[in-house]
Amino acid sequence: MVITLIGYRGAGKSTIGPALAARLSWDFVDADPEIERRAGRTIREIFASGGEAAFRTLEAESLAEFLARDRLVLAPGGGAVLNAQTRERMRTAGPVVWLTAPIDLILERMQNDPTTGQRRPSLTGLPPRKEIEQLLAQREPLYADAATIRLDTAGRDVNSLVDEICRRLSLGEISSAEAGR
Repeated sequence: MVITLIGYRGAGKSTIGPALAARLSWDFVDADPEIERRAGRTIREIFASGGEAAFRTLEAESLAEFLARDRLVLAPGGGAVLNAQTRERMRTAGPVVWLTAPIDLILERMQNDPTTGQRRPSLTGLPPRKEIEQLLAQREPLYADAATIRLDTAGRDVNSLVDEICRRLSLGEISSAEAGR
């Protein structure tokens, strides 16, 4: 089984994922840094040389591999849901948790992430708030299509969010021994 955490950049996937994986004694993969490692370039560099299509191809290939694993918590990039086949693979691999946050909080988290400017290209050329609004309008129906559950991360600490994910997915009873099998 793979638990996939989806949502817009800054929703909490890369923060909650490692804590959830640790709770379950599973592996965690943050897909964007792994794609960068495999490509030997940042996402910004991949976009600059091959455009968004080149990145989305690398992303879909990597996610297909990750989603075939077992006992994994996966945090794909926010746009991974654009690919219908990837959404189907997510649902087939296991539960999909859609993490949400208000736009102001997403902006704050992105501004506090020192790697945002270096590694992440603008996808629209719009000011950050307008880009988030536009991309959320496009992606929210796709997140909803893929999601098993939806969880707002605003004002919540990581442990309470992990507790709620485990409870809502009925994972609370999984012992470390079972989870590590």
